[in-house]
Amino acid sequence: MQYLSIKTQELVSIKQAVINGLAGDGSLYMPENIPPLPPSFFRDIQNKTLPEIGFEVAKQFVGNTIPPKVLEDMLEEVLNFDIPVSLIRDSIYSLELFHGPTLAFKDIGARFMARLMSYYAEGQPMKVIVATSGDTGSAVAAGFYKVPGIQVYILYPKGKISPLQEKQLTIWGHNIKALEIEGTFDDCQALAKQLLADRELRKYHLTSANSINISRLIPQSFYYFWAYAQLKKNHKKIVFSVPSGNFGNLTAGLFAYKMGLPVERFIASTNINNIVPKYLSTGEYKPRASKSTLSNAMDVGNPSNFERMKALFDGNLDQFKALMSGYYFTDEQTQAAIHNVHKEFGYILDPHGAVAYLGLCAYLKDSGRNLNGVILETAHPAKFIETVEKSISARLVIPARLSEFKQKEKIVHLFPVDFRQIKDFVKTS
Repeated sequence: MQYLSIKTQELVSIKQAVINGLAGDGSLYMPENIPPLPPSFFRDIQNKTLPEIGFEVAKQFVGNTIPPKVLEDMLEEVLNFDIPVSLIRDSIYSLELFHGPTLAFKDIGARFMARLMSYYAEGQPMKVIVATSGDTGSAVAAGFYKVPGIQVYILYPKGKISPLQEKQLTIWGHNIKALEIEGTFDDCQALAKQLLADRELRKYHLTSANSINISRLIPQSFYYFWAYAQLKKNHKKIVFSVPSGNFGNLTAGLFAYKMGLPVERFIASTNINNIVPKYLSTGEYKPRASKSTLSNAMDVGNPSNFERMKALFDGNLDQFKALMSGYYFTDEQTQAAIHNVHKEFGYILDPHGAVAYLGLCAYLKDSGRNLNGVILETAHPAKFIETVEKSISARLVIPARLSEFKQKEKIVHLFPVDFRQIKDFVKTS
């Protein structure tokens, strides 16, 4: 399979797409086509392990660029923790994506990316740029920590991520540089894109670790198949509600759909940064400055993966609306959902999962249909301990892995929103 830049349709290999991160014309890479998996794959999918599913899906994207045994070993390492589907109530389930090393769904994408990038780099020194609104940074830091020849620069917005999230991305040192930016996530993302597009910096072999990079989206498609495998026995159609900010997670779900995964509908569930839900209702895409919320990883005012979503639907609003619904919610509604779900069903949601739950409930009420609804629970509730404990009026048990992060000192570099200063730091460190 080849990959093309969305803007100029320039074709490159998967290796070039992963190493480059961003296309030379400043746009994102997309698969030239997304081949469907054979019917036999779905007939016995319930009998496959998660790494086996990941292998069959990944093969479609990497082709023969990686020997099968190397790819198998890679996926056994990446997918070495469980991703259970847990019943919340009735036919509403939580796909728990927070059982990895940093307790967030980004572990899956970052761990796969680190191994893929290291394989394709063949020992060539590289600098990896990532902007984060929360969990991406910690997952990338953990995935790339002490990987030979790779320096990582994580840009995050000062004061706009939870204290535990900040600790998780700032305690590493060594080849991991945390850059605290006096601005918003959108500022961080814009700076990252500037760095990646800078001609002078190209000699340093820069690439991206955001969902800008196609290698982040490939593994995120695995767990949609895995959820289907676990629920296939119910013989009900599935709708996925995805808490969305930069829309990489939902785009990965659309990849799975294009590969033949039986999905009835996707719900784009957002906080008040509701660019895509507004697009689905009005037909107008209007990026704007992001606003801070309790579900901070979704505080994105100009989601970069909308470019990929448009390409998948040929920019056709009717095609969008035929497969996707959009809902958005306030912090007050988010807190109420955390409280009510815990009180009524004994399940604890994090703020992002709570938004997904609200979106799913709204769709099921609007449609009146009997479906299996799956929310993507993207982070462990303890990562947002202040918000969650206040919402449920109870103390949370903090997992040992998170407690270990709390004890360590931050190693951070503070910058204004100034491209020149940040560029100089990347060149010289």
